[in-house]
Amino acid sequence: MRTKRLFVIGLIGLSLNSSVLGESLAAEKRFPTRPIQVIIPFQPGDTDNLLRPFVEKMPEYLGQPVTMVYKPGAAGSLGAGFVATSKPDGYLLVGTSQSSILIVPLTSKDLSYTWESFVPVSCLVEGIFLLAIKSDAPWKNLKELVEDAKKNPGKITFTSSGTYGITHIAGEAFCKEAGIKMTYIPSQGSGPAVTATLGGHVHIASTALAPAYPHIKAGTMRVLGVFNEKRVRVLPDVPSIAELGYPVIIPGNYGLLAPKGTPREVVENLHGALKKVVESHNDFLADRLEKLGAQIGFMGPEEYMEFLRGQYGYFDKILKIIKK
Repeated sequence: MRTKRLFVIGLIGLSLNSSVLGESLAAEKRFPTRPIQVIIPFQPGDTDNLLRPFVEKMPEYLGQPVTMVYKPGAAGSLGAGFVATSKPDGYLLVGTSQSSILIVPLTSKDLSYTWESFVPVSCLVEGIFLLAIKSDAPWKNLKELVEDAKKNPGKITFTSSGTYGITHIAGEAFCKEAGIKMTYIPSQGSGPAVTATLGGHVHIASTALAPAYPHIKAGTMRVLGVFNEKRVRVLPDVPSIAELGYPVIIPGNYGLLAPKGTPREVVENLHGALKKVVESHNDFLADRLEKLGAQIGFMGPEEYMEFLRGQYGYFDKILKIIKK
């Protein structure tokens, strides 16, 4: 009788354990059960505009609100670090480019994170970085700028979104390749960098295309070159800086990442929702991005991870050249 009673108790225990496990698995499958936040680690005007069309559509496939929250500062490391050290449950993501994930850890050794503190969810946008000037600036092309800079070392100024940000590195790498010296004046974001150039406070903006694009279309800014290997579709008449003889190639890719340790099922759920967004709203996304001078650049978690790994080595090499 006692043996039978123990057997029954064991079955009840097994049933309860199975029930708890089943509920746990069901909870994972139900993700998300509450709103998701995407931390934007930069000032409004660039990264947020590029990612917003995707984020706006995510609730359709997740069943929960997805909102952007700004947490700028320290070249994007404030917001990136906040996400890297948060609970890895998929409810807090970071939306960013390579700048805060790869470059800042290479230049600031006392951060709370490295690029390996994140797990990629999806790369979404392929952006463009460039050198832009006011339309009434004295240089008609990049050759004239280089000649002037060689005659007047340090007198020409340039700005970017922030010290050792991706656009700052692009500008400094160009100076090294061209054998010129320009004076760097940092701005607090890509939008402010464009504003400073338009206001005549600096001569050149090394910037993402997005915040400069409306001014380029309006004719108040001109582009001297793009940091791509070849010319880009949205600016077909603008040469690449590489084709002009200065092999500085800086791809711009924007996406969403989660803290390392986020369950694989959660990452796949988030990526799956974004894949559906791209498949179902391709024309909408392409139209929104074209107005910002960008295009869809979709990658899954594994491909995005390989891209980031390659980029880390690439920027490490460039930074060593710049610091010589």
